[in-house]
Amino acid sequence: MEKKNIISLAGELASGKGTVSKLLSEELNYTIYRNGEYVRKLARDKGLDITSFNEYLSHHPEIDRQIEKSAAEYAKKHEHFIIDARLGWYAVPESFKVYLTIDINEAAKRAFYDENRKTTEKFSTIEEQKQDMERRYKMENERYFSLYGVRKEDLSNYDLVIDTTNKSPIEVKEKIIDGYRKWLAT
Repeated sequence: MEKKNIISLAGELASGKGTVSKLLSEELNYTIYRNGEYVRKLARDKGLDITSFNEYLSHHPEIDRQIEKSAAEYAKKHEHFIIDARLGWYAVPESFKVYLTIDINEAAKRAFYDENRKTTEKFSTIEEQKQDMERRYKMENERYFSLYGVRKEDLSNYDLVIDTTNKSPIEVKEKIIDGYRKWLAT
């Protein structure tokens, strides 16, 4: 398979995909293709929180397939971009595939205090946020396996895996750029 100048950035909820993709974009002068923004917009349009929208998607696989197909279609016509999407690695297998992990307690704290999530995630405590994230993670995994036969948490799908729990976004960006350059050179 021919490699493309595309980085697919997947990972666990609140692992830093959005922040790191922005840093990568600035450093590499790449654009960003974000499935998550599109999904959140669809959820808002339906008046649903993000978890309820995930439940909705489990009953409307045609919408899920269209969301994932959009990244593959975009990659057919473009290069030099970052895909910020849970299944970006699957949609564009010729990309440099990165997965970000994080401790669930740290992820819940990050998500709880993230103002960008407040329109689709409303919780009173970090513990509520954590429980919802665990539920969403399980729902997504089941849906992706049912629809596509893949497990996003199977780390063998990726060229690089980074635990972001105790790393700054800058450190994560540097590790990705280093791995990406090595991958392109081989």
